[in-house]
Amino acid sequence: MKRLLLVSALLALAFLLLQPVAAASSRAHAPRVDARAYLVVNATTGDVLMSKNANARLPIASLTKLMTVDVALQHLSVDQYVTVSAQAAETGEESAGLRAGERILVGDLVRAALIQSANDAADALADAASNGNRSLFVRWMNTEARQIGLARTHFVRPDGLDAPQHYSSARDITRLAQWAMGLPEVSQAVRLRRSTISGGRVLTTWNDLLGTFPGVVGVKTGHTDDAGWCQVALLVRGGLRIYATVLGAPSRTQRNRDLTALLRFALTRYKLVEVVTAGNPLAKVATEYGGPTVPVAAASSLTLPLRLDRHPVEKLVLPRTLALPVKQGQHLGEVRIYSNGKLLGKSELVAMRSVKRPGLLGKARWYSGQTVHNLFAWI
Repeated sequence: MKRLLLVSALLALAFLLLQPVAAASSRAHAPRVDARAYLVVNATTGDVLMSKNANARLPIASLTKLMTVDVALQHLSVDQYVTVSAQAAETGEESAGLRAGERILVGDLVRAALIQSANDAADALADAASNGNRSLFVRWMNTEARQIGLARTHFVRPDGLDAPQHYSSARDITRLAQWAMGLPEVSQAVRLRRSTISGGRVLTTWNDLLGTFPGVVGVKTGHTDDAGWCQVALLVRGGLRIYATVLGAPSRTQRNRDLTALLRFALTRYKLVEVVTAGNPLAKVATEYGGPTVPVAAASSLTLPLRLDRHPVEKLVLPRTLALPVKQGQHLGEVRIYSNGKLLGKSELVAMRSVKRPGLLGKARWYSGQTVHNLFAWI
């Protein structure tokens, strides 16, 4: 019971710290967004902060290339040279200027597809991975979509150009972006504003938030006549990982405004709070043979972004009784902080004092005391 009281006190303190900000945040108005669909989600907890038509099936333009690169890298290595097919070199619209028959590194094609959204690079990856069987590559894309849980997605082309029955949703695209960002080749490429590949070709990103909105580290843009202006963005700041996906904005400028507004609003939903302070006692744990209790504290402070309209839960993972001897600074367990059932963070718990193992006389006293206690309890 005493341990539970200590936990409650700590959480109450955290809530008091949040109250002034929570009151101010409650006055923050959700932004108006002109896109056909959007979704803003905390990648750590899965909390949806804002959404509109998140499950609607819509054209997604070059957001498709996240899947293209994912599937291609299952069959190709970045340091492998491949030959650009004639069909890929002839692909229209956004291009990296690839020439039919040229030999090029897969890594260069990946960067061209992700940074400049080059259609010829995406198609070259698909053709190289499938030995020119583009239909097979698209089947691989759709199989991968099912495996990672994209329930409202269907691919027809590896480049994302408009085609009947080529669609996804804001929710699926967000999931796809999270999946793709687990690939080092993707996460490294999408944070670049410019890059140079073979032949001195300079790639320039279409992601206008890179370098202008602090903390944005990707992910992918897209535009076609049918899809409008689309983007999935990742914001990493202060322990937060926020994804914002916009589909079907009417212009590039409006897409940027919508994403900026959504990300700014998401940031108002959280406050950084030191939920665990190093050295502050959190509990006392009994020791064997009736020895003195050992106070425990976190070895390091833990500061987390807490959602203002959610109550964090603290859990101490400790043994009921400690075996002796115990040394000061000894690892005993950990403190975990949860929100909405999701683990936000944890810190190691250590002993704040040392307790020696009792000698034979001390053990004998404890055993005799226990015997007397049990006898009286039986009577």
